[in-house]
Amino acid sequence: MIQTSTESNHATESNHAVVLVIINQKGGVGKSTTAVNLAASLGELGKAVLLVDLDPQGNATSGLGVEKAQDLQCVYEGLINDAEAEKLIIRGVTPGVDIIPATINLAGAEVELMNEYARERRLADLLQPVRPNYEYILVDCPPSLGQLTINGLTAADHLIIPIQCEFFALEGLTKLLETEKIVKTRMNRDLDILGVLMTMYDGRTSLANQVVEEVKAHFGNTVFKTKIPRAVRLAEAPSYGKSILAYDPKGKGATAYRELAKEVIDRG
Repeated sequence: MIQTSTESNHATESNHAVVLVIINQKGGVGKSTTAVNLAASLGELGKAVLLVDLDPQGNATSGLGVEKAQDLQCVYEGLINDAEAEKLIIRGVTPGVDIIPATINLAGAEVELMNEYARERRLADLLQPVRPNYEYILVDCPPSLGQLTINGLTAADHLIIPIQCEFFALEGLTKLLETEKIVKTRMNRDLDILGVLMTMYDGRTSLANQVVEEVKAHFGNTVFKTKIPRAVRLAEAPSYGKSILAYDPKGKGATAYRELAKEVIDRG
């Protein structure tokens, strides 16, 4: 049977990784923690995962034990110098997970991308050749709405938005949602929000529960059922270059990220 173009495209897309971009322009909300530990949890479930560190701080990179040496080939080389993704990937940083790392060199990319042709599509173009090799590609965005984040939004299939359980949790999200809408209209019409993730949750406090209810009132069923607890072990794990699954496999943080991974798979 001869495939129609629609059937052919669908068949091709079905073999491509789902690109999940973890984003919030507010820092300190558990973005890199989620990128590392969700990647590790998906890998533990047998999924082939690529983690892309798009944050010049490189927390996802060091969080999986990759030393950010000055001569390390990182995502910057792909965005600015047209290096192939295959040449930037470090394999097997944790079971089932490869990484394209970030170094301080990426800090200059915001300015340099301004002069690049099709600058908002550089990440999407970089990842396209390796998408058939993975089931999930996770992108850890910087805490800003600059050119790097726009690249993340343009490359994404879905967004995961971590929100810390604290006062003013929704502060600044209006700008992020406006940017998402613009990118969806002009550059990536299939973009949507896979889920909003409550982080640093302490169920013993009325504040945390109030914040969860406030976020649910705003986002409805988009909010993941899984909540990431406030846990000392989660904060410690990156300093040892390990995911929480490797550092404290039976702790409440590891349990939560395993549950999140199942939700992510269920949502597509």
